[in-house]
Amino acid sequence: MKIAVDAMGGDRAPRDVVEGVSLFSRERTSQVILVGDESQIRREMARLNGRANFDSVSLHHASQVIAMGEPPAQAVKHKKDASLVVAARLVREMHANAMISMGNTGACMAAALLEMGRLEGVQRPGLPILIPHHKGSTVLIDAGANIDCRPSHLVQFAAMGEIYAEQILGIQHPRVGLLNVGEEEGKGNELVQETYGLLRQAGVNFIGNVEGGDLTNGRVDVVVCDGFVGNVVLKNIEGVALAVIEMIKDAYRRGGYLAQLGAILSKPAFRLIKKRMDPAAYGGTPLLGVNGTCIIGHGSSSPWAVSNAVGTAGKFVELRINHLIRERIAQLHLPRGGHG
Repeated sequence: MKIAVDAMGGDRAPRDVVEGVSLFSRERTSQVILVGDESQIRREMARLNGRANFDSVSLHHASQVIAMGEPPAQAVKHKKDASLVVAARLVREMHANAMISMGNTGACMAAALLEMGRLEGVQRPGLPILIPHHKGSTVLIDAGANIDCRPSHLVQFAAMGEIYAEQILGIQHPRVGLLNVGEEEGKGNELVQETYGLLRQAGVNFIGNVEGGDLTNGRVDVVVCDGFVGNVVLKNIEGVALAVIEMIKDAYRRGGYLAQLGAILSKPAFRLIKKRMDPAAYGGTPLLGVNGTCIIGHGSSSPWAVSNAVGTAGKFVELRINHLIRERIAQLHLPRGGHG
């Protein structure tokens, strides 16, 4: 298996990307293709000389880089030799089985869609995000790939989310819910009301409408929404989590000696919580529905997160998730034409 890694993507690229690949290469047999400025990559490899094994790593030079703040569509269109575009092209040309980028998320999605295209039957690719809670995790899809959606798009997100929950989280017959402002069937705007009807007959394990609180209580395994709503929900959850952490720290600081002693005694529990909530455990999230494997990581990814992203890409390919998605989409019961 060959995995193309955008070496120039991320806040601390190529340093942390190269180091992450070195961590992966210590224990795994998959081959990694580092894509980017060859001189910079070799410099980072030399820095790790003696502490890393690059026997299964090859280089593919790319002369351009798409920065985090660049407009995604324009950057992909005009920078044909950008590292993340070249990585996507390697997958399309079957020189690699998967690609990974910690760079510009929008540009990565655009490059994957432009170079790889969509899986047969897929109308829009979806971006799933794992929301951790005390019982495990809930898949939120779409988390920002599609701002404007039709009901049939959301039905396909549900099917792709089911496959993701089954294969990655190991959940049998995952429960699918439609994010809405209430549980009753008649709630919501025109998009969710029409989607509700389609989901009831689509053949997915649809349990009905769910509310925002259900993302973190374990009642549902896959939550479906359009990318606008999904991204707002995701950013809100991240913001609330950070605010709660800061309030806890402040309470310990202000609570006197007993509170500070409690903080010390609580450190093992907090470490477990942090580990459970850390997205670096997976390293990145796949763009579901494209005709290839594309894993998108966070710009601030650590070397450990990069290593895990390479592992996630390998697992995605080994489990033949794209094949399963293609089959699942073909089995959906949608109105004639399937455009909803």
